[in-house]
Amino acid sequence: MPLEVIVLAAGLGKRMRSDTPKVLHRLAGRPLLAHVLEAARSLKARRTLVVYGHGGEAVRSAFNRAPVRWVEQAERLGTGHALAQALPQVAPGSDVLVLSGDVPLARAQTLRRLADAAGKGLAILTSERSEPTGYGRVVRDARGRVRRIVEEKDASAKERRIREWYCGFLAAKAKPLADWLAKVKRDNAQKEYYLTDVIGIAAAAGATVSAVKVSDPWEVAGVNSKGELAALEREWQRREAARLLESGVTLADPARLDVRGTLECGRDVSIDVNCVFEGRVALGDGVRIGPNCVLRNVSVAAGSEVHAFSQLEDAEVGSRCRIGPYARLRPGASLADEVHIGNFVEVKASRLGAGSKANHLSYIGDSEVGERVNIGAGTITCNYDGAQKHRTVIEDDCFIGSDATLVAPVRIARGSYIGAGSTISEDTPPGQLTVARAKQVSLPSWKPPRKR
Repeated sequence: MPLEVIVLAAGLGKRMRSDTPKVLHRLAGRPLLAHVLEAARSLKARRTLVVYGHGGEAVRSAFNRAPVRWVEQAERLGTGHALAQALPQVAPGSDVLVLSGDVPLARAQTLRRLADAAGKGLAILTSERSEPTGYGRVVRDARGRVRRIVEEKDASAKERRIREWYCGFLAAKAKPLADWLAKVKRDNAQKEYYLTDVIGIAAAAGATVSAVKVSDPWEVAGVNSKGELAALEREWQRREAARLLESGVTLADPARLDVRGTLECGRDVSIDVNCVFEGRVALGDGVRIGPNCVLRNVSVAAGSEVHAFSQLEDAEVGSRCRIGPYARLRPGASLADEVHIGNFVEVKASRLGAGSKANHLSYIGDSEVGERVNIGAGTITCNYDGAQKHRTVIEDDCFIGSDATLVAPVRIARGSYIGAGSTISEDTPPGQLTVARAKQVSLPSWKPPRKR
C-alpha cells in the first residue's frame, strides 16, 4: 500500500519562551521541521502532510518550496485533534506514518522499521530512559503486550516509575486509524484530545500494537525548551565531528566545531578550533583552516590555507591560495590558483587571476583582476557612486601602489604601474607608470601654531 506521512507541527512550544514557532528553531543551521521533512522524504512517501497552527504563516513561508500539503489546525485541542485535521485528506487504504515536527534526529531507517511494523494493526516508537519525566509511559500487560499510553499528568505513582516511554511516532492503516481516533475523548487533566489514547483504544479493540524500540535516546529526543535544543545541538555536532575524524580530517578539538549544513573534506584536511561551517562547504585535499574562521557556502581547492579570524561567504577559492588572517571574502568572490588575500583585505563580487596578491588593508569590489597583479596596502576600488555599482578592470602584470584609489568604471591596462597615493579615474595606458596626486610643496616660512 502507498505510504503517506503526516507531520504534526502545530505546537506552541510554551517552554521555548519565544515568539518563533517551535518547529522553526534551528538545529545545525536548519529549522527543526526541515530535519523531520528530510527524513520523511527519504521514505519516498506518496505524499507528506504538515499540520501547522501557531505561527502558521511563518512556518509555511519558511518551507514555501517544500513538496508538502499544508493542513491548518485553527483551534489547537491536542495532538489527537491535530491528526484529525489531516486524516480526511489521506486515502483510506494508505499506510500512514505520523511524525512529530520537533524530533529532528530520527533516522530514515528507524521510520521505515516503524512503518513496516504496523501490518494490519498499530506500531509505535518507544525508548527507555532512567528518568522519563514529562513523557507518556508505555503500559504493558502481564504478557508484555502494549495496552495503552498514559501521560505523566494522568499517571499513577506506579505508572510514573515505568522507564519505557512513547516517542510520539506511530504507524497504521488510514481507515482503522481514523476509526480509533474518532473514539478519543478529552476527559483528562489537559482537556485535550490525546493522540496517545489511540493506542489504548486500538488494543482494546483487539488490534495488535507493536512497539519498535529505539536504543539511541538522542534519535527520539524532542525539543521542548532552549536547554533541550542546546543539548541536541551539541549531540549533532559531536556526531559530525566523529564523522569527520573517521574520514581522516584532523580536528584540533572535536568539541569546538560547528557544522551548520554540509561539510565535505578531501584527504589531509586540518581544522583548528572554533570554526563554523554553514550551508554547503567543500574543502579539497590538504586544506588548512585556522582558528575562529566562518565559512558559508564556500569551496576551497587543494592546498589552500585560511588563516585565523577570516570570514568567507558564497566564494570560490582556487588551489594553493593563502587567505587571512582577518580577511573577508564576500559573495561573488572568486580566486584563481595561488592568490594571496592578506590581513584586513575585503573582496566582494570580484575575480582575481592566478598569482595575484592583496596582502594588506585593501578593498576590492566589483572588479576583474588579472594574473600576477600586486595590490598595495590601502588600495580601494571605488565601485559605488551613490546610485549604481561600477566595475574596475585590472589587467595582467599590474602593480598598484599603496593607498591608491581606483574610481570605477576604470581599466588599468596590462603592465601598468600606479604610483602610491594616486587617485585613478581614467583608463591607463599599458606598460607605463601613472601618477595622479597633488604636487608636494614645502613652505619654509610656515610656523606651527602656539597656545595662547
